[in-house]
Amino acid sequence: MQQTKPALSIIHRLLPLIDEAESKFKSARTWGIVDLFGGGLITDLIKHSRLGAASSYMNEINSLLGDLQRELKGLTIPTDYSMNTGTFSTFADFLFDGILADAYMQSKILSSLDQVRELRSKLLILRDRLNEYNKIRR
Repeated sequence: MQQTKPALSIIHRLLPLIDEAESKFKSARTWGIVDLFGGGLITDLIKHSRLGAASSYMNEINSLLGDLQRELKGLTIPTDYSMNTGTFSTFADFLFDGILADAYMQSKILSSLDQVRELRSKLLILRDRLNEYNKIRR
């Protein structure tokens, strides 16, 4: 049981961060929809502010995923979860603020949102398996 305790602790730290990242991506998605229908500079600034906050959470999540992988030796955990919005996407969104750039950015936000949801699902499965392992070992 002692062997799984640190891993479970990391998962418990990860889940709230994932919830926060998802919340920021949802907010960015909402502002992205507004932007698609005629937003402007202010809308872009708010959307990218939310994406910046999500990026901070994703950096912390990636760090903890690395810790989790080290804790669970032999188990490969992807630790490269990152937003699918790169510097060029952000630049294009501001410079070419039009329907195509906005739609492209929206697709990147949706992809990042899906990625965060998938990560949560995988961590919940891992948590349940570790808890089950603990029950068997008692």
